Amino acid sequence: MEADLIIRDATLPDGRGGCDIVIADGLVQAVGPSIPAAAREEIDAQGRLVSPPFVDCHFHMDATLSLGLPRLNQSGTLLEGIALWGELKPLLTHEAVIGRALAYCDLAVARGIGAIRSHVDVCDDRLLGVEALLEVKERVAPYLELQLVAFPQDGLYRGATARANLLRALDLGVEVVGGIPHFERTMEDGRRSVVDLCEIAAERGLLVDLHCDETDDPHSRHIETLAAETARLGLGGRVTGSHLTSMHSMDNYYVSKLLPLIAEAGVAAIANPLINIVIQGRHDTYPKRRGLTRIAELQAAGVPVAFGHDCVMDPWYSLGSGDMLEVAHMAVHAAQLTSREAMRAAFAAVTSVPAGILGLDGYGLEPGCHADLVLLDAEDPIEAIRLKATRLVVVRRGRIVAETPAAVSRLHLPDRPPSVSARRSAPESSAH
Repeated sequence: MEADLIIRDATLPDGRGGCDIVIADGLVQAVGPSIPAAAREEIDAQGRLVSPPFVDCHFHMDATLSLGLPRLNQSGTLLEGIALWGELKPLLTHEAVIGRALAYCDLAVARGIGAIRSHVDVCDDRLLGVEALLEVKERVAPYLELQLVAFPQDGLYRGATARANLLRALDLGVEVVGGIPHFERTMEDGRRSVVDLCEIAAERGLLVDLHCDETDDPHSRHIETLAAETARLGLGGRVTGSHLTSMHSMDNYYVSKLLPLIAEAGVAAIANPLINIVIQGRHDTYPKRRGLTRIAELQAAGVPVAFGHDCVMDPWYSLGSGDMLEVAHMAVHAAQLTSREAMRAAFAAVTSVPAGILGLDGYGLEPGCHADLVLLDAEDPIEAIRLKATRLVVVRRGRIVAETPAAVSRLHLPDRPPSVSARRSAPESSAH
């Protein structure tokens, strides 16, 4: 049988080089050196890195690309961002949310993202954002997997109808239970919300992903309750604590107890490097905290740690480009993840680790996996992060869905003939 696509001479994230990847019927059929096979289309990777797609495991698609509506966040704080989002919500329309979300999905796919977990606010009684993103989820399914989290932005108990709306959103088909315990009125309300949300997820057989302790307050310790409830209800492997920024301010002795509890319960962690270092520490003078959770320590304890983009041009963050390599690049710098092993783990934190957190079916580059992959203009994961490498070709289910030319600069320097500077030339590919 003739294959649909063969990628020749690829380097894989695990270090294997000179690999051919044979694709047919939307699946990876074979991976190995010099495979004797023919295909309707071939791409010569020329030793470049081929990876499974990037996975953004923490995003807010209902707010994306809304920067400046109705005004800008002047303080740059989390709380002003939440207040600003509260001003914008009544002005949202179904069509505008869909339009911005689809525009972002196009950007994400071009950047090699194959799956996004997006939190969607359920504190609007219209559930406008929920209905809009459920429609977006269906429309982008051929080229992007979108997983939704029912997120009570104003607090499960602080918002009068938030709990009922969350249940309505789950009934409509939202797959993950979300929450924000540190934003409830009291620490006790926050604790109760964690218990309540985990019980809802256990009863319905759903995943859990809570905005947990996104604060500089070292006494915000809802991750402890989340770990305890995960263990009590047998939810190990289905629960994630996102942000966990209070952990960077906690006492080391308490953390020495907390880390094993998280690992023992089977709770995963998601850091959002771009947003965490911008929003946290706003009340500090100097020394100024940067807000990232204890990434290296969590990893050393055996906790799966992934990185999310979180925001792009919205009330909380005025920048962003949908680039998960930019996210990993920031994590490497801000969390000092500069060993070779740590940088490779940072690449995994935007690929295989979040794929596991989302429970993606058929993710990877082994035979039988979905033929979803990205050809990067880099030799290995470390170089990909260093260069924030161009995504030369993006493949979804065996079909090329995006291409970007390699970056080339033409130099005109004194006393030298004109020359071209590029890491490599673009790969050869037949028309499609």
